Amino acid sequence: MTSKLVDYAFRDQIAHITMSNGERGNPISAAFVQQLHAAVTQARTDNAQVIMLTSTGRFFCVGGDLSAFGTETDLPVYLDDLANALHRVVTELLRSDAIVVSVVQGPAAGAGFPLAVAADIVLAGRSARFSLGYTKVGLSVDGGTSLLTHSLGLHRMMALALLNDTLTAEDAMQAGLVARVFDDAELTAESEKLVTTLAQGPRSAQAATKRLLRDTADPAPERALRAETAAIRREAGSHDGHEGVRAFLDKRAPQFGRP
Repeated sequence: MTSKLVDYAFRDQIAHITMSNGERGNPISAAFVQQLHAAVTQARTDNAQVIMLTSTGRFFCVGGDLSAFGTETDLPVYLDDLANALHRVVTELLRSDAIVVSVVQGPAAGAGFPLAVAADIVLAGRSARFSLGYTKVGLSVDGGTSLLTHSLGLHRMMALALLNDTLTAEDAMQAGLVARVFDDAELTAESEKLVTTLAQGPRSAQAATKRLLRDTADPAPERALRAETAAIRREAGSHDGHEGVRAFLDKRAPQFGRP
């Protein structure tokens, strides 16, 4: 029986989506993405004015479940399916008329980083940290990471993707990714206040504004997502992709570039 990995609740025009596998850091797996997509789809069915994406535990989301990667006999096919499924979630959030608010505490790593910033408004506790780490395990970026270039600019994204830099909550706010930073103890209460204010706002004007701004930034985000899927599938089948994942699971330094 599949564990409950994502919780959903709807009240006062707000869809509350909670990643609830906090003990493991809310890793991204096929079951997780299926449940997350179901929750986002339910928010559309409920005609939510605001979607609030939160998590339990010390992490927002640690990214891909590398332990699952290590057990797959055909990693390229597995990652192709997983990336496509995750991209459907990202596309739903981007295209939704609802204003999407993510609330980040602790690390948002790997695909957890672009998932957090697929929201229209990102709120963060002071413990929030944003990082990618794909190239550490021999894989190319995924999860909507390419879309971040529109917000951060090319060279800052190159540093994040190739040097695996980490943004603190304050760094992310200065870069324009995060709208508000709160002390961790106040994050939940302050986020609820802000989301309630949005839910009491003019629905049509908010949806129109979101669409105008997103279309200006990138009118065809699906194109970048398709390119990411093709790239990560290719890299997953390479020597470096296999070596990077295996080295991570073995807790050793990877030996890249050796056939």
